Formats: sequence, C-alpha cells, structure tokens
Amino acid sequence: MQLIMDNRQDKIEVSDALMNTINNVTKECLKYEGFDEDYEISLSFVDNNEIHELNKLYRGIDRETDVLSFPLIGDDEFDIELEEKALGDIVISMEKALEQSQEYNHSYEREVAFLVCHSMFHLMGYDHDTEENTKIMRSKEEAVLVKLGIARI
Repeated sequence: MQLIMDNRQDKIEVSDALMNTINNVTKECLKYEGFDEDYEISLSFVDNNEIHELNKLYRGIDRETDVLSFPLIGDDEFDIELEEKALGDIVISMEKALEQSQEYNHSYEREVAFLVCHSMFHLMGYDHDTEENTKIMRSKEEAVLVKLGIARI
C-alpha cells in the first residue's frame, strides 16, 4: 500500500506517530475487507476554510465538514494493469478533527484515526445513507479501531 500525504495546512502538527497510526488504520481497513495491499491512497490534510470550499464545490454543501472521501474504484472494470491500484482520495480538516476530539472528549489522534477509518470504508464502497447502512459501516469502523487498540478515550 502506498499512502501519498499532502499537508496543506500549517496550524496543527502531523507527527510521525500520527502518520504511523494512519498507516496502520489504512492497512487494517484493507485487510478487514479482504483487499490486498496493492492500493494507492491519497491523503490531504487541510484547514476548515479549504474543506469548506471543497464541500461546497463537490457536494453543494456550504459549510465545513470533518472529512471528504473521493472513491476511485467502482463496478466498472478496466483492462489497465498498474503496479498499484488507486483506491481514492481522503481529505481531512485537521482543525475540525481537533475540535471534534475536544467535543467528544477523546484524543486528537483517536479522532484522526476514526476519520481515516471512516473514509477508508467510503473508498471501499460503503455509505451511511440509511440507518441499516450506518449500522454496517459503524460496526466495521469499530472492529478495525478495536483491533488496533484505538480507544474512544
């Protein structure tokens, strides 16, 4: 698995320990769903202003959000052989992650790990558009985070 990171914000530090956690989360999500590790994932860290603009542009929602997912795989099959397959792009507002960690009373690292995990399941085709789909997605997220020992507090 190749994780391509682009830090486009300068307000909140992205430590090596946090990047290690993110790597572990992405790998465990792939493993949990039975995907091989031959995937490339783009991960961008942004501020609230940038994610607000992206949310407005791509989703038509005129406010900031915590994470956006842009899946690149689908039901269409392509006859292109690449060394690694692009799974998609994840964009996280680090400001929003910090705000939510304080709001939910758990660590900043746990919040970022959750957002990455949540987004990974979006990239692999899951959504929370119905109550049943939300339950399925939440149980998968929780299973991965528990397996990695990433607690809510």
